[in-house]
Amino acid sequence: MFGLGAEALAAPTQAQVDAGRRLFARCTNCHEVGAGARNGFGPQLNGIVGRKAGSAPAYAYSPALRNAGFAWDERKLIAFIGDSEKVVPGNKMRFLSFMSEKQAGEIVAYLRTQGVAATPPAPAPKR
Repeated sequence: MFGLGAEALAAPTQAQVDAGRRLFARCTNCHEVGAGARNGFGPQLNGIVGRKAGSAPAYAYSPALRNAGFAWDERKLIAFIGDSEKVVPGNKMRFLSFMSEKQAGEIVAYLRTQGVAATPPAPAPKR
């Protein structure tokens, strides 16, 4: 597991966010962020920082992640990107990261800019 140095958890710089956006390209086969993000093979990641693990609406999580019992913070996300099986044994994410703690921190810096999950609009009142 990563050592989680202070630089990975400090307020991100624009350079870190930009690097994270580029690195996130590795994640887009399974995850989406931004306006209109949807669940795919993996859940959409808008608002992931602070969200309870296994709680994105309408996504079929593994029992391990559904029952993980924590909310995602920067530290937990960086560790999960580094070794998802070590953080949540039995989860279904199978990403062999081959990336440094710095790179994982940059992805988290980018994810922090992705706000909250969009809520569908309320139905219009019947007339």
